[in-house]
Amino acid sequence: MATCTGCSLLCEDIEAALENGALSHVKNLCRKGHGHFQAAFTERTVPMIDGQQVDLDRAIAKAAEILRNARSPLLYGWSNSTLEAQAAGIKLAEKLGATIDDTSSFCQGILMERILSGKIPTCTLDDVRNYADTSIFWGSDPSSSHPRHLSRFSYYPRGEKRQKSYEEERTCIAVDVRKSATAKLCSNYYFRVAPGGDGEFLEAILAVLDGKIPRVGDKKKMIEFGSILKKTEWGAIFPGLGMIYSLQDKMELFERLLAKLNEITTFKVIPMVGHYNMRGFNELMREKTGFINRVSFKGGARAHGPEHSVVAAARTCDAALVIGSDPLSALPFGTARALARLPLIAIDPRRSMTTDAAKVVIPSALSGLEAGGTAARMDGVRIKFEPIIDTQLLSDEQIITRIMEAI
Repeated sequence: MATCTGCSLLCEDIEAALENGALSHVKNLCRKGHGHFQAAFTERTVPMIDGQQVDLDRAIAKAAEILRNARSPLLYGWSNSTLEAQAAGIKLAEKLGATIDDTSSFCQGILMERILSGKIPTCTLDDVRNYADTSIFWGSDPSSSHPRHLSRFSYYPRGEKRQKSYEEERTCIAVDVRKSATAKLCSNYYFRVAPGGDGEFLEAILAVLDGKIPRVGDKKKMIEFGSILKKTEWGAIFPGLGMIYSLQDKMELFERLLAKLNEITTFKVIPMVGHYNMRGFNELMREKTGFINRVSFKGGARAHGPEHSVVAAARTCDAALVIGSDPLSALPFGTARALARLPLIAIDPRRSMTTDAAKVVIPSALSGLEAGGTAARMDGVRIKFEPIIDTQLLSDEQIITRIMEAI
């Protein structure tokens, strides 16, 4: 059995057979996972310095030289790296006095911080499969982002208590600005919000739960929504980036909703994390520093704040190491341009916009396929996996360790 690191579900039941250097047979792999597995055979990176291919030792030595000479380096990415690599990365940041940040700084971090601190109640996906009768996908579309979510955990499976599953015992609700693939599946319970209107939508729900008439939206639909929530025995909410980006500094409204719902029934929250080990980095950073991201070790101290996020640090640092992420294609243009102007070190198994712009490229083994390790699923459950493909490539952890030894 193999573990798929194509998304944060970390499916452990993958059967894969290889023949003549290609996948000849796979079972239980979704379309996204299939693309991830196929990535082992296409667009692989090679060691490079200034666009010229070199041997691995020279690339690692050059990366160490750049970081050693930098006054204010940035270590960014990490969400597509194992816990072992992340732990090594934190040690490297401490040694360099660097700023370290991950992809949650620009997406789910605002919610993850509240979950890990206990402000918002959470659970495991196995709890959802066994007990949930209502699942709400808010600003998320698992049919596209996590294709096996509905079938393994939230809608179709036979759980310990929900043996009749979606036919009789489960309700799927979509709250979104558009009728996504998941919203079409939940067509009877699709609630549309205007772009940026999640705060008003939350206020309307809170009004209904307090027995008041909502001031905004389709009042009849909002009352219907409130009725479903009140009748729920055990519910789960899966927030996506649509909700996170809309709420921003109004996240306390979501906290109020959870507090109100849990006075009536049971509701838990699991963030719809994209990268396979983003939550792992947040947990590890919180354990080691007290913060989930955006930490500077400059001068031997630990400083935390928005001034240490990748968006700010990209404009103030003088070198950057990127691993487990492709910021030049994912971050705002201004931040991506600032990173591209730096002496940039990219550790990645596959070619990307970031590797194309990097001064130094170090190829790595694909986690779950060519390298083993441990990761935290979107619900925090730790998953350990072993490689299924033999390779001479180094794992992320081995590369970071070698760079640290060379500094």
